[in-house]
Amino acid sequence: MHDKQQNNDLAPFGGNPGRERGPIITVRNLVKKFGSFIANDNLTFDVYKGEIFGFLGANGAGKTTAIRILCGLSAPTSGEVKIAGYDIYNETEKIKKNIGYMSQKFSLYEDLTVSENIRLYAGIYGIPLKKAKEKEAELLEKLEMSDARKKLIAGLPLGWKQKLAFSVAIFHEPKIVFLDEPTGGVDPVTRRKFWDLIYEASNNGITVFVTTHYMDEAEYCNRVSIMDAGKIEALDTPKMLKERYSAKNMDEVFLKIAR
Repeated sequence: MHDKQQNNDLAPFGGNPGRERGPIITVRNLVKKFGSFIANDNLTFDVYKGEIFGFLGANGAGKTTAIRILCGLSAPTSGEVKIAGYDIYNETEKIKKNIGYMSQKFSLYEDLTVSENIRLYAGIYGIPLKKAKEKEAELLEKLEMSDARKKLIAGLPLGWKQKLAFSVAIFHEPKIVFLDEPTGGVDPVTRRKFWDLIYEASNNGITVFVTTHYMDEAEYCNRVSIMDAGKIEALDTPKMLKERYSAKNMDEVFLKIAR
């Protein structure tokens, strides 16, 4: 795996130079209510081009609600949200064309083959058939899955499914990819290999917005926000958060905030 500290040092976030690129996600005073319940309480933050941004919080903290809004699947009650320069209220279709999404379930169709899944998503993303075939061949060679192109997804090892789901999510070269607990249920070695793909996407300029329950993965992010009861209680680089909360690791930071 790439050295995570080196990656954080090279990626200029939480510090200075990276901000010159301007934010690719802008959130100001985001509120989402369900009746009298406030799921997102006045969220304000920016995410920058090529950044790996960790979005953490316990179950019920409001992460999933916020991600649905950022993906254009739900409208905020109030606040300003721009994704890749597009307004969340009236440009949701443009937003959807500029983002990718991967959930814990991997977003693949189990009863289709590897190739059929790739062609399906290529069609959804509007990629011409000729280009889709070329990109498919390149992708399968890169993932060392060329011999598996006709195999059903249901019969693939979990690690293969994970790699393929991520690759499909960025097949159309989006500006941002949202990863909602993408490594849940996989072993530590597979998780580390998956983060190699995340680093590669980030190095290619794709912004990675990731939620995770694994605090060791928070260490791999350029910056991390931690939500509790609908609010962002902390947002900074892992190094700065550990210093601020006098913590040895992100586990300790999370426990101090979530308590």
